[in-house]
Amino acid sequence: MKIAPSVLSADFANLGREVEKVSLAGADYIHLDVMDGIFVPNISFGAGVIKSIRPYTSVPFDVHLMIEKPRRYINDFLNAGADIITIHKEAEPELDKTIREIKLGGARCGISIKPATDVNDVLEYLPFIDLVLVMTVEPGFGGQSFIADMMSKVRVLRNEIDKNAFSTLIEVDGGIDSNTVKIAEKAGVDICVAGTSVYKAADVKKAISTLKLSQK
Repeated sequence: MKIAPSVLSADFANLGREVEKVSLAGADYIHLDVMDGIFVPNISFGAGVIKSIRPYTSVPFDVHLMIEKPRRYINDFLNAGADIITIHKEAEPELDKTIREIKLGGARCGISIKPATDVNDVLEYLPFIDLVLVMTVEPGFGGQSFIADMMSKVRVLRNEIDKNAFSTLIEVDGGIDSNTVKIAEKAGVDICVAGTSVYKAADVKKAISTLKLSQK
């Protein structure tokens, strides 16, 4: 299991140091939730903040755009150092063009779906994207409880990916801890985003290691 600590749960007054801390502790990705207060009822940070913390680590930046019509800002996030840019199916009316723009810009591309979105809506995109992010909470806030029913979507994706030998990764975000990571692994998840369970832990390195190994 790969672990992507979410900086949404970090100390924003020391964000560079917080990114460096989880990188040294074994993070596989750094998950960056960009929220605009429109698509989700909260505001976080933008491309400028991401660019400012990019020098603190070489760990890939997994940028999750929870914003309306994200295509308008793709170049900003590419220039900020995003390695993966994930957009919401529900937020982008020009999904094909946005996927192409992200890939042409040199980044990997992901599509995310909210709990209420039908997983079948993204199956046609699997050959063209690198990642599907299944939200296991309602997007917009950290510290929510894991919605186990979302594993049915993961199983559909896992079957479709394996059946067609796609390289697409499956990621989940929301309510991940040492117990729910086991549920995710069993369903076929490749990457777990973890915020509170990593950043609020007394020992961050141990917390990341526990999440990586708890499904064994």
